[in-house]
Amino acid sequence: MMAKHAKKKKIPDGLYSTGQVMKKTGLSRQVLYQYTAMGLIKEAATTGAGYRLYPERVFKTLEVIRSLNEVGYTLRDIRDIFAARLQTT
Repeated sequence: MMAKHAKKKKIPDGLYSTGQVMKKTGLSRQVLYQYTAMGLIKEAATTGAGYRLYPERVFKTLEVIRSLNEVGYTLRDIRDIFAARLQTT
């Protein structure tokens, strides 16, 4: 008897699952969740099953976070930089 497999729902264009973001960036699930909890990145939405979806711009944001971190900024510093930037735009 063949096992029934649940149909995978298609993710809307421009949104990426946690697994897709992990695969493209090399970051772990825990790091992504930490960045989300700190307000460094935002989820676009969640699926009905509770899976997180991220907008395409998350890749640029993660690149900026990685670059700032590599030159010595802490995650708190980066959060403050992002917060200050949002206040001026």
